[in-house]
Amino acid sequence: MAKPIVLIAEELSPATVEALGPDFDIRSVDGTDRPALLSALVDASAILIRSATQIDAEALAAAPTLKVIARAGVGLDNVDIKAATTAGVMVVNAPTSNIISAAELTVGHILALARHIAPAHAALAQGQWKRSKYTGTELYEKTVGIIGLGRIGALITARMQAFGVRVVAYDPYVTAARAQQLGVTLLSFDELLQQSDFVTIHMPKTPETTGMISDAQLALMKPTAFIVNVARGGLIDEDALYRALTSKTIAGAGLDVFVHEPPVDSPLLALDNVVVTPHLGASTDEAQEKAGVSVAKSVRLALSGELVPDAVNVAGGVIDPTVRPGIPLMEKLGQVFSGLADSPVTSVDVDVRGEIVEFDVSVLKLAALKGIFTNVVSESVSYVNAPLLAEQRGLDVRLITDAVSDEYRNVLTIRGALSNGAQISVSGTLTGPKQVEKIVEINGYDVEVPIADHLIVMVYRDRPGIVAIYGREFGEAGINIAGMQISRREAGGEALSVLTVDSPVPDGLLESVRSAIDASLLHEIDITE
Repeated sequence: MAKPIVLIAEELSPATVEALGPDFDIRSVDGTDRPALLSALVDASAILIRSATQIDAEALAAAPTLKVIARAGVGLDNVDIKAATTAGVMVVNAPTSNIISAAELTVGHILALARHIAPAHAALAQGQWKRSKYTGTELYEKTVGIIGLGRIGALITARMQAFGVRVVAYDPYVTAARAQQLGVTLLSFDELLQQSDFVTIHMPKTPETTGMISDAQLALMKPTAFIVNVARGGLIDEDALYRALTSKTIAGAGLDVFVHEPPVDSPLLALDNVVVTPHLGASTDEAQEKAGVSVAKSVRLALSGELVPDAVNVAGGVIDPTVRPGIPLMEKLGQVFSGLADSPVTSVDVDVRGEIVEFDVSVLKLAALKGIFTNVVSESVSYVNAPLLAEQRGLDVRLITDAVSDEYRNVLTIRGALSNGAQISVSGTLTGPKQVEKIVEINGYDVEVPIADHLIVMVYRDRPGIVAIYGREFGEAGINIAGMQISRREAGGEALSVLTVDSPVPDGLLESVRSAIDASLLHEIDITE
């Protein structure tokens, strides 16, 4: 029997090839040579890539036997995940390969800023001896603020504490117990900016976090403070940062990532109080080797039909076909759940009811956690690291099953407790021959709403004219309401309204609607595929 063909489309370490083992026909192709790539994909079972090879719908159409795309790194911008999922092709990456490298680069930027290493080097290289101009500051007894206390944030914490600094953090999904365990003080976003001498950001890039540091936030910082971003370009508004740096609102910045890369003609590059690096967060020999070996192991698992923990789009492995459609549904319910949470989650119950429980549904617990963390942590979330993310945050997670489901054939529910004492829940099901994904309950209110890319959930006192008020607000702002359902327990009591809209809603509009209808709860939830 012929061995499965594994394509290596970019340069990978010898350890990567060794990790694949002798069971495959390993072939090389230049992933940037499009005709050669399409030709080589015709009989390939797997392809290993880095960042230069584009795997899009055209490439997938040329690869009828492809089972897995393996990206030896964290980012997946060069892979069309939706098209791969539609084609039944698994996508895997190496989500933990670069966390140490990213943490160490962050520390490097902080040290470089504190001691003016880059401009001092440039001056001396030009024959200028300017000791007094480049007098720096010690880290000892300073305050380092970490925005996003995930795994990278925790690694930075441990390293910075060795310098004798006070570490504070903002992360709405980290419990006080977890922060105490790390020796970190949790603060509000504004408090962190006001108190920190160094601020470093480690958040995912979402519509909510894009531009999260802009003029107003920079104005809160000390004039002696520095800010560092090695996470995602765009978390800091670059125009606002330029204004803050040139007006001395803050002392300096360290940037490894940019909105446009390379940052051609960026005025930030000309400033001597900015340290810049060309997206080097994962650029160490160790990180590159870890990434290659990790995805090679995933390819082996995928092609042998076993569960692939680092699968991004499907769990893979020995999962009953009856259970498999519930995986993407549970991931989306997880995103809705986290979107409803307005304080740290302390416990989560993943409740599976109906005939589906005759099979092994443990993967649905992983899918729920993957969904919950998808838009709230900076690192890529997979089936292997989602439980670790929960454990790191002190999150107690249970899987509950029951063969009895009263209203639907199967119902999947995520129910959780928040640190402020509140309880939240969201339930979903698959209906009809097309297995349409629907939300059927939110916080105890019965609804039946197809899951869409953009959801708005509101709770307000039920009274005449409310729908007209928020309908007018959205309409005047050019936001089209595609669907709507209102649920209430009694006339005149609280009502829950779920809207599906065709585009993201600006924060200012949400606040306007909240005020206009006196909503006790209003959340926009964007579902990421």
